[in-house]
Amino acid sequence: MGAAHSKGRGRFITLEGSEGTGKSTNVSVICRCLDEAGISYYQTREPGGTPLAEALRGNLLQRWAEPVDGLTELLIVFAARNQHLCNEIRPRLASGQWVVCDRFTDATFAYQGAGRGVEEGSISQLEEWVQQGLQPDLTIYLDMDPELAEQRLAGRMKDRLELEQKQFFAAVRRGYQRRAQQHKRMHTVDAAQPLAQVQQQVAALVQDFIQRSGG
Repeated sequence: MGAAHSKGRGRFITLEGSEGTGKSTNVSVICRCLDEAGISYYQTREPGGTPLAEALRGNLLQRWAEPVDGLTELLIVFAARNQHLCNEIRPRLASGQWVVCDRFTDATFAYQGAGRGVEEGSISQLEEWVQQGLQPDLTIYLDMDPELAEQRLAGRMKDRLELEQKQFFAAVRRGYQRRAQQHKRMHTVDAAQPLAQVQQQVAALVQDFIQRSGG
């Protein structure tokens, strides 16, 4: 975590992308940029981020013998998000600390919306209720063809969502791409490029954002 606190409200940075796109590696790139700028930050993830939210994440990703409806997934995700916002994200932003989060509500629109077919209106209602207008200040979306992402995941133990079929992940990607077109805060990086190039582009986006934020 960075050294010095920034003045005023902290900034909220999120990293989005489906499995196999290199999110974990690039979260580290974002954090390194903040370290170099001397900005205090908190690194977290969704679903999760608090003990209760992590328990809900486990329930979401566990393989169940019964079918899990898309609306059920949606409610679990937002229950975890509300806990995360109340106990970690909001207090830290209010104190001037920056927050770096591996996924946030864009993932919900992509996975439960585009992927599961839950109506966007239902997601938007929960978003308004739970987030009360809070949105990320910067979102970096790592875009990759699902078949290439699947190759990167070969041999890894998969959770319930990672076991979904190719058409599900194709829909998730389309959902992410629509979000990126709709929101100026979202910047798309081609994650199929060599890792060094991806990291360089992620770092450039974060460094530019820090400069524009007066960090």
